[in-house]
Amino acid sequence: MSQAEERQDFSAKPGSVGTFTEGGVGKHLLKLGSFMAMGTITINIAQVAEAIFLGMLGTEALAAIGFAFPITITLFAFAGGIGSGASSVIARAMGRGDKKRAAILVTHAQILTILLGLVLGFFGITYSAEIVAALGAKDRVLELTIEYLEVYMLGFPFFMLSMVGSTLLRATGSAASPGIIMSVGSLLQILLAPLLIFGWDLISVPALGIAGAAWAYFASRSLSIILYVWMLYRADLMNNKTAGLVDSWKDIMHVGGPAIASGLVMPASMLIITKLLAGHGHEVVAGYNVASRVETLAHMILWSCSSSAEPLIGQNWGARLIDRVRRTLFLCNTFCLAWGVATFVVMVQFGAYFVSLIDNNPIVVETATLFFLWIPLSIGFMGMIQVANSCFNARGLPMPALVISLLRSLIIYIPLALIGDHLWGYEGIFIATAITNVLLGAVSWQWNQKSVERQALTLKTQL
Repeated sequence: MSQAEERQDFSAKPGSVGTFTEGGVGKHLLKLGSFMAMGTITINIAQVAEAIFLGMLGTEALAAIGFAFPITITLFAFAGGIGSGASSVIARAMGRGDKKRAAILVTHAQILTILLGLVLGFFGITYSAEIVAALGAKDRVLELTIEYLEVYMLGFPFFMLSMVGSTLLRATGSAASPGIIMSVGSLLQILLAPLLIFGWDLISVPALGIAGAAWAYFASRSLSIILYVWMLYRADLMNNKTAGLVDSWKDIMHVGGPAIASGLVMPASMLIITKLLAGHGHEVVAGYNVASRVETLAHMILWSCSSSAEPLIGQNWGARLIDRVRRTLFLCNTFCLAWGVATFVVMVQFGAYFVSLIDNNPIVVETATLFFLWIPLSIGFMGMIQVANSCFNARGLPMPALVISLLRSLIIYIPLALIGDHLWGYEGIFIATAITNVLLGAVSWQWNQKSVERQALTLKTQL
């Protein structure tokens, strides 16, 4: 069924298949969000652990993964886009009671992911060195960044498939398994990272340095893929038919294409921001990278909230249960603001201390201290942006999410960051981030609320 046909099918029986169309909305959000939070937190604990281990190698290694980050997050925008597109059409199919169509979409989404992952991995291997050099990495930092990325790009198709696998399971109604699988994979990464980075003579494991961190990540995501595929097969949500492959890809990319573009906007801005920070020295880049990883632990709770909202909204929108969509949005936005306040208090008090445990370089700690003074102040509003984007994508309306991303990451943010850097140095960049998040959070909330009501009224008149 095409996207146009989906939007005209108003005869579906509410709650016919989709598990999120019945029962308490808050209960579903709590279950989805808690397991996703468990998964995302363990992923970021693994990233922080990676930073700690690499910090033992020196500030240059930390700076290297800081320079690698804009490239890796750029490539993962493609995984996020395909995941959003697939989640949107699959969740709405489940809400309509069409499990057969959902299974076909699950299979076709994975084929698309593998093919695109191979292309992007090849591109990354071929051009990452030039990109990193253009960002401002030099000498030993440049060498270490390339060493890390060579392994990372080799495993990128696996990394991409593991991300999409998580969204596929959530879209089909699985609340617990994605978070559990993410946690298992991350625990494996934590165990393998020190072994591969530093080596172990007792069992003849060589010290691979920064490349060992990338190999640990490779192994963890490979395990996740095996578990995702097994869960989907067990739930009878795998289909070996390739008929209609192109039509499925069109349906997925209706949302996925703009979602990819939206995801690419943020890395593009990060490339510019990294370049600005590099002008203040590698230590500032390292401080920003470490502080970002610590802050991301808190931010992932908000990401879990918005990610949980997407399948819930998608299934209920497919079943035309609009009040449940409204309830979902209210609970998610309220939580984002409350969590933002809590994060600000904790980060201001303890953020710099956490960073000092990783790297006690005075410039690194000073950079992180200023980061924690400004960025967490606006984190709740950033969560509201993500909730709005998830809602737009879940309803098959990807363009507003793309516009918001353009405003957030380029049109408003970059000019403010340039002004802030000119006036107050790298602290001005952090101030610009906070201002942009607050402004766009308020705009996103209003736009999404009005959009839901307009579209709900249209659906009501068509029933």
